Amino acid sequence: MVDGVRATMGDGTAWGVRLSYAVEEEPLGTAGGVRNAVEGADGRVLVLNGDILTDADLGAMLAFHEARGSAATLYLTRVPDPTAFGLVELAEGGQVRRFIEKPDPSQVTTDTVNAGIYVIDKRLLVRVPRGRAVSIEREFFPGLLEDRLPFFGWVAEHYWLDIGSPAKYRQGALDLLAGRVATPLSPAGAQGGGRFVGPGAVLEPGALVTSPAVIGAGCRVAAGATVGPSAVLGAGCVVGGDATVAGAILWERVEVGAGAELRDCIVGAGARVGAGARVGPGSVVEPGAVIPAEARLP
Repeated sequence: MVDGVRATMGDGTAWGVRLSYAVEEEPLGTAGGVRNAVEGADGRVLVLNGDILTDADLGAMLAFHEARGSAATLYLTRVPDPTAFGLVELAEGGQVRRFIEKPDPSQVTTDTVNAGIYVIDKRLLVRVPRGRAVSIEREFFPGLLEDRLPFFGWVAEHYWLDIGSPAKYRQGALDLLAGRVATPLSPAGAQGGGRFVGPGAVLEPGALVTSPAVIGAGCRVAAGATVGPSAVLGAGCVVGGDATVAGAILWERVEVGAGAELRDCIVGAGARVGAGARVGPGSVVEPGAVIPAEARLP
């Protein structure tokens, strides 16, 4: 995982930032991992869970934190059913009153849940014990409440999605395509109507790309193939003649054989789908897998 992130992000120069990496020799939990990552940092620490998709205004959250002299601030979002999340109750004025982790329906008193973004005063992290796994949700945050430190919840009406399952990951990708998430992604490859074609991609005469769709750099879509609507091809994918890719998320270097049909699925990097094969809704094809010709999934 770390090697993949390093290979993609490097030192951050390409993204206009400076990146360094902290690697855990053994799992340290959600609080221990934060302390390990910021040992050399000073001031405020901004923590973002890696399995959420959001367009939250972090500048507004930091301003809220500063204005209240908060020691720690949580980003909270409203959800219709909070029983799958960590529910957070607020007192008047926005101070955190209590936590209920994955509450029973009878315990639900609010719809605000922990959205996985935190601002924490670096000095507080000395409270995290070394040498064992420590939970930020079950140990660190409740400790702040017990000691009556200034601790606030910032509630904002932004797009937010937990993408920790394949179905939610695919939903997030399609929401990005549909423009439901505010993003500064460059429209340089846009060809109108939500169709994005990366550099070096080749659409052969007779290929049909239906918006919204993303065709990654260096892809090739053969004559008679249909890509979209709501499809993403990672860099270097090849879609054979008369194949169909719709509602599907393909990672990089996926090969789709002639006449194959991929609908509402996810296909990992380097996978090969044989000619005439069918990969149906809800399917997840692991990286490097080979789907034989004329096979059916699921």
